Formats: sequence, structure tokens, C-alpha cells
Amino acid sequence: MQWTPAVLHRQRHGLVQCLLCPFRCALKDGETGLCGVRRRSGDRLETATFASSVRHWDTVERKPLYHYRPGTPCLTLAAPGCTFACDYCINHRMSQYGRVDSVRWDAAPVDPRDVVGEAAGRRGCVAISYTEPSLAIELTAALAESGRPLGVDVVWKSNGFLTAEAVDLAARHVAAVNVDVKTLDEHDHRALTGARPGPVLDSLAGLRERGVWVEVSTPLIPGLTAGPGTLRPIARALAALDPAIPWHLVRATPAHRRTGHAPTPVADLAAGVRIGHEEGLRHVYVERALGADGRATRCPRCRTAVVARDVWALDENALDDGRCPRCGTAVEGRW
Repeated sequence: MQWTPAVLHRQRHGLVQCLLCPFRCALKDGETGLCGVRRRSGDRLETATFASSVRHWDTVERKPLYHYRPGTPCLTLAAPGCTFACDYCINHRMSQYGRVDSVRWDAAPVDPRDVVGEAAGRRGCVAISYTEPSLAIELTAALAESGRPLGVDVVWKSNGFLTAEAVDLAARHVAAVNVDVKTLDEHDHRALTGARPGPVLDSLAGLRERGVWVEVSTPLIPGLTAGPGTLRPIARALAALDPAIPWHLVRATPAHRRTGHAPTPVADLAAGVRIGHEEGLRHVYVERALGADGRATRCPRCRTAVVARDVWALDENALDDGRCPRCGTAVEGRW
């Protein structure tokens, strides 16, 4: 592990307090925060997240981001660590470093200029995914600053558990983010993640207000988050923020400590789509289980299919400068 200086911290009552996530860990010298990848050293905070467990190419659709530069190739990194301890996490071997003793450090140092140069060569972007990208906010800033002159954006797949200070900093460097909104029920959210849900919605709203393109994902876990009691409040909250926010319903598969259920039934996913539309959302997506129609973007006025997608890939983008080719209605996104 390589520790480098971190941002977003302050001195308080003889402790160094991290200001990145709402846990706001206050640390004695040598102590590490709950995330496992930020620690106090003397009077400063350090991060271990100038590193990645993966480095591979995929497309922006896999994040998933459906309304941000369709078909864009993404050079994807995963800096170890997470602010949540989700019991269903399929990436727990990377995300739970520092929280679970059996999870070993498995990451290589990252040179931001090298990463950005590779992304520029394919006219792509850089994505931080699989783990919690906000923990790598220093790496994000370095990537964005190197990438800006070359037209290389940074995108996140995040749990959205950020402080207002972190939202302000992230909005300067992140072009688009998909935020997980797992449930708005306090008890269920704490049981799933170890944290409360309120800051997630606050971060989502804050990022949007600052010009970051935001989409949302919700995992449908049978017996917990797959029913209307969970989905309708989320859809209603998103529609109140902006009915154009794309909502991705994710089929949950057994993983980590939650292995006693089958994958989400197709009927539950289809019901979730109906709920989203009933609550006023214009764009509700299911990646695979509902076929190509579940991935298609439709004009909010005439319902023409304007963007068609394969699984994790663009099929056809028929938009004309972001507008429906049939009726001319603008479709919200970064096209």
C-alpha cells in the first residue's frame, strides 16, 4: 500500500476529522477510518486510493449510464474500499478491504497521466466503479485535471454517501454519476449497508444542482427491496427532484452474505417499471431481464424509441442533436 496526502479533513479537539463521508471519522494518530483506506498520520490525513484493483475497457452503458454519451468506451478503475458494508455486494473482495479481515489488499498504483493518455487514445472516458469512487476523490481530481485538456471525462458509479463538502469537490471533477438508492426505509437501509439513507438523496440532489449528470440504480432484493413498499417511495422521491432522472432497476443475484434467495423474479422487475412510470418518471430501465425494450430510451412525448441498446453496448442512437427525430422533443441527457 502507498499512502498519499488526502483532502477534506480538519483539526477538532486534538483529533483529525475526515470530512469525506457522513460518518465523519475523528481519528487519533495512526488510526484508520471505517472505510479502511483513509488514515491519520501526524496532523494530516492520508489515502491509499491512488491504486486500482482492475484496469479494463468496457462501455458507459455498463456503469450503467444510459443518457451520457452513449457508446463511449470507458477505461475502468476500482480503488479499494467502501463507506458501506452491503451484505449482498458482488464486489466485496475489493470493496470491503479494511472492514473484513479476509479481504486482502489487491491493487496496483495508478499514474493519472498514463490512464488519461490511454483513454484519450480511444476517445473514451475514465470510470471509477465496482468499489466506492468517492473514497478516491484525490485520484478523481488528478484524473480530471489531466483529462480536461484532452477531452477525457471522469464518471462514477457511487453509493452517494457523501458530505456536502465532498459533493462540492466532486462536482468540480465528475461529469456523470450513477448513484445507488437502495431503499429509503431507515431500518432496511441500515441493515443492508450499515448507514442511513438520508445523505444519499441529499448528495444526489446536490450533484444535480451543480451540473453533474445523475442517474440512479436500485437493486431489487427479494424479500427486502423488491416490492412496491420500497420502490414507490424511491420513484416518488426521484420524480419530485426531476422526472427526467433515469432509474435503473437492477436484478439482484445471491452474493457475499446474502445467498439464500434466487435472482429477482422478472415479474418484480416489470412491476418496478410500471411503478416508476406511475409515479411520473420518464425513463425506467432494466438491463437484461426485459429484453431490448427494457433498455430502450423513448421520446417522452411520442414514445418513439430513440436509443436502442444491446446488453452493455449501444445499438443505435437516432437522436438528432438530442431531439426525437419524429416529433422534435428534447430528450434529457448529455448526448
